[in-house]
Amino acid sequence: MAEGGGGARRRAPALLEAARARYESLHISDDVFGESGPDSGGNPFYSTSAASRSSSAASSDDEREPPGPAGAAPPPPCAPDAQEPEEDEAGAGWSAALRDRPPPHFEDTGGPTRKMPSSASAVDFFQLFVPDNVLKNMVVQTNMYAKKFQERFGSDGAWVEVTLTEMKAFLGYMISTSISHCESVLSIWSGGFYSNRSLALVMSQARFEKILKYFHVVAFRSSQTTHGLYKVQPFLDSLQSSFDSAFRPSQTQVLHEPLIDEDPVFIATCTERELRKRKKRKFSLWVRQCSSTGFIIQIYVHLKEGGGPDGLDALKNKPQLHSMVARSLCRNAAGKNYIIFTGPSITSLTLFEEFEKQGIYCCGLLSARKSDCTGLPLSMLTNPATPPARGQYQIKMKGNMSLICWYNKGHFRFLTNAYSPVQQGVIIKRKSGEIPCPLAVEAFAAHLSYICRYDDKYSKYFISHKPNKTWQQVFWFAISIAINNAYILYKMSDAYHVKRYSRAQFGERLVRELLGLEDASPTH
Repeated sequence: MAEGGGGARRRAPALLEAARARYESLHISDDVFGESGPDSGGNPFYSTSAASRSSSAASSDDEREPPGPAGAAPPPPCAPDAQEPEEDEAGAGWSAALRDRPPPHFEDTGGPTRKMPSSASAVDFFQLFVPDNVLKNMVVQTNMYAKKFQERFGSDGAWVEVTLTEMKAFLGYMISTSISHCESVLSIWSGGFYSNRSLALVMSQARFEKILKYFHVVAFRSSQTTHGLYKVQPFLDSLQSSFDSAFRPSQTQVLHEPLIDEDPVFIATCTERELRKRKKRKFSLWVRQCSSTGFIIQIYVHLKEGGGPDGLDALKNKPQLHSMVARSLCRNAAGKNYIIFTGPSITSLTLFEEFEKQGIYCCGLLSARKSDCTGLPLSMLTNPATPPARGQYQIKMKGNMSLICWYNKGHFRFLTNAYSPVQQGVIIKRKSGEIPCPLAVEAFAAHLSYICRYDDKYSKYFISHKPNKTWQQVFWFAISIAINNAYILYKMSDAYHVKRYSRAQFGERLVRELLGLEDASPTH
């Protein structure tokens, strides 16, 4: 047994790395900005000067672009090739002549829309997003489903209609798995490591299992409903409305897939058999996230409904479907001059031009393999045979759109209409010093690094319960996001200055308040 445990611990880094490798939305890693060797110190960005607005590190996968076609004469570093068909690019509107442009105007001050009192409890912040009327609807729908189920399959003598108090306790038990990182919520009533006697006394295991059996958000499909997520869509709509009303985002935001596939603690302790048992998710969860606070502004769930062109497998490989996701996430952002940062799968000239007409500006990492490169000059997408000096770059401009090819131990390309191509930025390394770059590169690094740190901190607090039903998986992921958002609002409130709870402590407090074990006041 000891040997097996040691093997699991040795496998943990490789398994965790494999899980992180699936995180394809940001495509930034320790290698991306050239610090993969002993000089890296673990971070591609370390600190910045006062003149530099970037702040810290980012992490994901290096985007090494494929070399140009065999036999092609490469251009000299950071200079156009003499044989390059410049007239074709000029005809398409691309030019090496750069012009300054002001940043998108933005006056709104982001943050919470409601001032919470200093005595506000964890459940008060949670109920900004999941109020009692939503919980009461869950009570009604669960009881309706139980009644119809028993009419069809026979009476259940042990069933008693659930109450609002029991529904809150039921949610509390589920949320507790995000703190204990135990996939089986039933462990609370066991005598093992994850048992919790104080929680177990609130409700019997038999009663919990009955509620779990019949739990529903929407009990029955209406005749007009065709959406595969009809059992959870009303809750998602309510959650989205509460996100919009509770928080105003900053100007800079990120579109990406949050890191929800595997919890690092589970990976480090699970067996190979447990990994094989875990089924592949049948949906893809994307978010639009405020890059200055980490608050998730909008959720989009793309459901795999068979093997058609709109299925999840196609979504991973076709940039046009990623563009569909981006349009859905930004449907409420028009006219607000937001700056949206995107990964290679979303970045495209067509999408960015479409967004610009709507008053949405973008800055995205570009990949010749994963991005839709339609309309982009070929000379900017091929690598020269001789690498340029570190920090050198080439820029071409079309209207307000800038295409940047920047070198830092690898060629990295960015497409943006949010930052002036003539303004300089700088990346400051712990050991290498300052590396010059366009301002767009520095901004991309600064804002994406915050989201990576957010994922590293908060992804381990997703509810660990893994139901078989897809709608239930989506529901518990959405509840997890609501709790993380509630904690962010808590940290921005006066209540945080009364009692400074960590994310784990906030979750524990929320669980006990939902179960009625704590007075709903952080001052006690």
